[in-house]
Amino acid sequence: MKSLKAQHHSLADARAQLAILAYGQDGSTIPISFRDKLAQSQSYPLKPGQIDTLQINIGKMCNQTCKHCHVDAGPDRKEIMTAETMQQCLDVLRQHEQLTVVDITGGAPEMNPNFRWFVEQLTRLDKQVIVRCNLTIIVANKKYTDLPDFYRKHRVEVVSSLPFYAQDRTDRQRGDGVFDASIRALQLLNRIGYGKEGSGLKLNLVYNPSGAFLPSGQTALEKSYKEVLRQRFSIEFNELFVITNMPISRFLDYLLMSGNYESYMEKLIHAYNPAAAANVMCRNTLSVGWDGYLYDCDFNQMLELKVNCESQHIREFNDQMLKEREIVVENHCYGCTAGSGSSCGGTIA
Repeated sequence: MKSLKAQHHSLADARAQLAILAYGQDGSTIPISFRDKLAQSQSYPLKPGQIDTLQINIGKMCNQTCKHCHVDAGPDRKEIMTAETMQQCLDVLRQHEQLTVVDITGGAPEMNPNFRWFVEQLTRLDKQVIVRCNLTIIVANKKYTDLPDFYRKHRVEVVSSLPFYAQDRTDRQRGDGVFDASIRALQLLNRIGYGKEGSGLKLNLVYNPSGAFLPSGQTALEKSYKEVLRQRFSIEFNELFVITNMPISRFLDYLLMSGNYESYMEKLIHAYNPAAAANVMCRNTLSVGWDGYLYDCDFNQMLELKVNCESQHIREFNDQMLKEREIVVENHCYGCTAGSGSSCGGTIA
């Protein structure tokens, strides 16, 4: 089967990916579907708990083109959230006090022309604001060099990907020069207090495996990261989030091209953990696409799997409907429930 192009995934591309996830690369069925696996552990259908977080993708434009990016983000992406849709998000957040956390993603979210206005409005609503910053954006252009000060002013929690604490592995995954640029950005953040004990300015890093394998333990890996980054670069940070690569978008493309698809899916299925399934982030988080449509998670968003209820857009947000819906699951969900589990905040079990 021809590999999927790691470019802009249309609805047809998303359907092709779902077909692969259902039937495998050669047309054979996956040994056991994720739905059946949930049923075996008496967890199907998967239902929401208390929804307290909106994860909002404000655009797919990015200054990088990372090999593992499930968003297929890049410099040529045109999808961008408008100020009107941002205002609809703000209206929902103002009306629903239980939504206390806003997790802003991209692409590089800072490239949205209304990014700073949006963050300012969120802080006025007294929401906890998280920004998924790729670090290199801070040093990529003079217009972004004041981002650390902007983050500090609004007490933004910064979460940034650093695939490894060595240059070669990071650059292989994210592009030449990314490691050095990321180190400079981390030092700038440290300089104004981010990641420093007692500052209240949270700086968390994200680790993704560089190949077709599951991540190692978060606690041990965080210890290694802290030791190496402190000794070599005098860099401090708060926590390391270990995230399993999901078999969608560019990583699925890599799995197919390298012949690792079936073996990777077998690893995920074999490592299924009922405790992780009970605590997946889709139970307390809603994902908002750049165009305002609602999804159970950021990964379902990339597969065009909207929430399973009539309240499918932020402008028609219905808290009761969303709390009563069944969460949409497919075989890529094995990535969130393997081993210690995986979420945007690291391991979950």
